[in-house]
Amino acid sequence: MSKEKEEYSDHILVPKHAKVSESEKKEVMEKLNVSFSQLPAIYSDDPAIKHLDLEKNDLVKIMRKSPTGGDIVFYRRVL
Repeated sequence: MSKEKEEYSDHILVPKHAKVSESEKKEVMEKLNVSFSQLPAIYSDDPAIKHLDLEKNDLVKIMRKSPTGGDIVFYRRVL
């Protein structure tokens, strides 16, 4: 695979993605008052997270910058 196809995470339109630790995962679910299965999903082969080496049932934190809303955080469970 060419380098251009592998570097989606460096693109200006792709928000920052990070793996969430198990302890933070529990905190997030308590804070949001949801079960893990209620969180939106993302596939493990998604180009934006492929470099993170995630497994099924991991949690991904997505940090987006908004000109009107500032920094916005989203969470996705890995399928």
